[in-house]
Amino acid sequence: MFRCIPALVMAVLSPLVLPAAASHNVRRYGARGDGATRDTAAIQAAMDAAARQGGGTVEFPPGRYLSGTLHLKSHVTLRLGSGATLVASARDADFDPYEKFSYPTPDDRETTDFHFALLAGEQVEHVAITGQGVIEGNRARRGGPKPIALRRCRYVTIRGITIHHAPNYAISLLGTDYVNIDGVSILEAWADGIDPDSCRFVRISNIVFDGFDDAIVAKASHALGYRRAAEHLSVSNCILSTNSCYLKFGSESGGDFRNVSMTGCVLERRRNGNPRNLAAVSLESMDGATVDGVVISNIVARDVYMPFALKIGNRGRGPSPEPGAIRNVTIANFIATGASVAARITGFEKHMVENVTIRDVRLCFRPPTETAAELKQFPGTTFRPQATYGLLVRNAANIRLSGVFLRHDPPDARPAVIADTVRNLLLDGVDVETRAGAGPVVLFRGVENGRIENSPAVSSTVVP
Repeated sequence: MFRCIPALVMAVLSPLVLPAAASHNVRRYGARGDGATRDTAAIQAAMDAAARQGGGTVEFPPGRYLSGTLHLKSHVTLRLGSGATLVASARDADFDPYEKFSYPTPDDRETTDFHFALLAGEQVEHVAITGQGVIEGNRARRGGPKPIALRRCRYVTIRGITIHHAPNYAISLLGTDYVNIDGVSILEAWADGIDPDSCRFVRISNIVFDGFDDAIVAKASHALGYRRAAEHLSVSNCILSTNSCYLKFGSESGGDFRNVSMTGCVLERRRNGNPRNLAAVSLESMDGATVDGVVISNIVARDVYMPFALKIGNRGRGPSPEPGAIRNVTIANFIATGASVAARITGFEKHMVENVTIRDVRLCFRPPTETAAELKQFPGTTFRPQATYGLLVRNAANIRLSGVFLRHDPPDARPAVIADTVRNLLLDGVDVETRAGAGPVVLFRGVENGRIENSPAVSSTVVP
């Protein structure tokens, strides 16, 4: 027998139908898209209208939209359609001026400023920049507005777009959490690619980068006016070509770095412009930060200058009078060919790098092709001829090398590995090249509790 179902029950069981988010075509607000007319006011009007309605999508149909600073709004998506290009005005006066801070900061203006930008967001949330279109930096050298600058924001998506000729950090994030950057191409950049600074819960994936400066740089600077950790960061499946660092953490390190994963990336030395002779992967604590919990895996690097560096330094910047710490780091399934300078793990006697595993790593070296002057460009390091060609471990504790392969072409008389002032060192299955009549392939100095297993060439030549 048929029974009636009360209307309230039917409402609960029926699918919830929500109204579609409003779409706002910038041309309806007066944007010309002719590459000559400044469309700043029209685009901003479309964004403001979407925000007043509680959110929506601002659409850019094919065209070249010349603009100065645009202020992003919460719950608003910018969609650059195929054939659409948002072009930064060549006039600096069309952008918000650089900020003046009420608090001291040792960091440079590129790191601290979030006003002089094309797409600027301050304390906005649920904001997105998507599509197959282009953001054109419109500069022929470094020095200009950031293409995307977000400070103290949440729930950010940047997907699919191409950023071309960025004269400043292409995607600059400060104190911004829950970020997904996916499928973005950053090409012919004059400055850093993606800089998450003091950010949390950030996922960077499927990025193509080609540029002069660092590709992906996590920071924990003093730009917020207080210390804030950078944590819960994932970098995956990226193809990076640069004259500088590919994956870098800690150049600004007033705050800590925790829970970081980098995996599945291809790194290659850029052919345009002069190299800056830096490590492909660099984990640094230079300003008192603690770097804790990092996994770097499945990396292929070609013709990089140095494969990787884990370094505790002490610049004395900011409120931290003492060196920081690096601990609990794993580097696995890492291949570097055509490198010129030994990888390194270095700390201080009273501030050691601790708990590092290097596993299934293949490093192949060649003589450097750079001049002596070029070899001095690594900040804080003098690149005189190195005592080792492969790996330097100095002032470290609880270090494990497992399945590590080191070669130099042509064969090199220097040790493949030098361990200096190290506690608890294990070499297991380490394969290094030997030369008849040459010195040891592994050199120990001040090593406490050093063990060698399954490494015949190393066992026969090590000097304690």
